[in-house]
Amino acid sequence: MIVWYIFVFAILGFLILDLGVFNKTPHIISTKEASKWTVFFVTISFLFSGVIYWIYSNNYIANPDELKPAAAAIKYLTGYLIELSLSVDNIFVIAIIFSSFKIPQKYQHRVLFWGILGAIIFRGLMIYFGVLIVNKFAWTTYVFGAFLIFTAVKMLLSGKEEDFQPKDSFVYKTIGKIIPITSEMNHEKFFITTKKAKNTATPLFVALIVIEVMDVVFALDSVPAILAITSDPFLVFSSNIFAILGLRSMYFFLANMLEKFAYLEYSLIAILTFVGLKMLLHDFIELAEWLSLTFIALSLLTGILVSLKMNSGEI
Repeated sequence: MIVWYIFVFAILGFLILDLGVFNKTPHIISTKEASKWTVFFVTISFLFSGVIYWIYSNNYIANPDELKPAAAAIKYLTGYLIELSLSVDNIFVIAIIFSSFKIPQKYQHRVLFWGILGAIIFRGLMIYFGVLIVNKFAWTTYVFGAFLIFTAVKMLLSGKEEDFQPKDSFVYKTIGKIIPITSEMNHEKFFITTKKAKNTATPLFVALIVIEVMDVVFALDSVPAILAITSDPFLVFSSNIFAILGLRSMYFFLANMLEKFAYLEYSLIAILTFVGLKMLLHDFIELAEWLSLTFIALSLLTGILVSLKMNSGEI
């Protein structure tokens, strides 16, 4: 358990430094700053695979699947790439939510900080129960696989996320029934005093809750997807956390360029279909870990390159 404690405390320590030191003063995060943080998070996420190799080489953590160090590292990287790729849709929705509630750019970081903190807690719970269910009821693997393929087909046939209207959502209407909501804002405060009530929720708080709920919705896809790669709790949790930590900087980096990566949607469909089929056929076909990692990496790269070429007019 010591590895779990060190990992969780390290993540919490970084988040405290992030809000209390690096971003103590609200400011508009430039593309240059966001790109530096994105490179930082992606780099440490990949380097952590070396830590995974070291941990499993020395048996510092429980290894329920009896994975070899190299296999554990590859499964971690595969899971991380899956979570990172599925985060793209999350970025689209976050952009819509901020636009709908007219959240100033300099306060968006604060909303995403608390959103990520909540996401870590909710993902942790979903992973815990997901691993528990998969290990106790083997047949659920087929249910998850079918669900992922259903999601892929739905993504292929349905419209874009722009159809989502936060203010018309069930979440927004429910919040309004529980606490008073105002369109006024007072810097980065989540609650202010108005004529209606002493504690009135500002658009920042409402946006935060909507983002949290949407993350849970997206987790319904991403958690089963990574469980297709491994049911090892630490590998699932760590790959999820690193993808979530990088989501915020990636949002600020990609927010103004989302249209340029429209073909990434097809990469996500290919990945979900591949993972879903892997879950359904796991009793009949066993793929080498490097093949799964290669397919997912190539799918992402292809989506990025096709999007860039289509936008530049080369195709």
